[in-house]
Amino acid sequence: MASACKIGRLFSSETSLFLCDMQEKFRQTIQYFPQIVTVASRVLNAAKFLDMPVIVTEQYPKGLGPSVPELGLQNYPDIKPIAKTQFSMMTSEVESFLKSQKQEIKSVVLCGIETHVCVQGTALSLLEKGFDVHVVVDACSSRSMVDRMFGFERIKASGAWLTTSESVILGLVGDAAHPKFKEVQKIIWDSAPDTGLLTLLPGKKEY
Repeated sequence: MASACKIGRLFSSETSLFLCDMQEKFRQTIQYFPQIVTVASRVLNAAKFLDMPVIVTEQYPKGLGPSVPELGLQNYPDIKPIAKTQFSMMTSEVESFLKSQKQEIKSVVLCGIETHVCVQGTALSLLEKGFDVHVVVDACSSRSMVDRMFGFERIKASGAWLTTSESVILGLVGDAAHPKFKEVQKIIWDSAPDTGLLTLLPGKKEY
């Protein structure tokens, strides 16, 4: 009998949202920073409507500052950012948090910066531990569009799913009959802002 094909379907009851290092000192250097934070905030709001566990990390916050206010963490006082220095969100504290959830977490939706460093490192760590990983490409960026492009390629080649914010949000809801659908629909009523992804398509001369 042929083995079942993994298709990466998302269920909010067994999925966690990871928000990686969207901090003040990166504001002026990351490509499309305001836009990717806006998109990540949309995913965050949807995750909270769906009662999903959310993990936020900050890379060396003493030097790089806190998460930017536009992300909207101030609206969710139950979310406490976790400080780190390693280039993966999978610290011992994060692993303990995942294990402490009432329902088993099987999938992770991942947003943040930088695509080719901490996002990639997190994706690889999660994949090694058997999680399905869904990287939201319009909510991830780097200082260089070349690094962003090859970060996505490396992540995809390793077995993660590359997806968009609207696809993730509606995939987590799953049905227009979902009791939270109307609240979530309001989040995506307006299209997500352009985050420069079209410049990463093959055949484009500029990156």
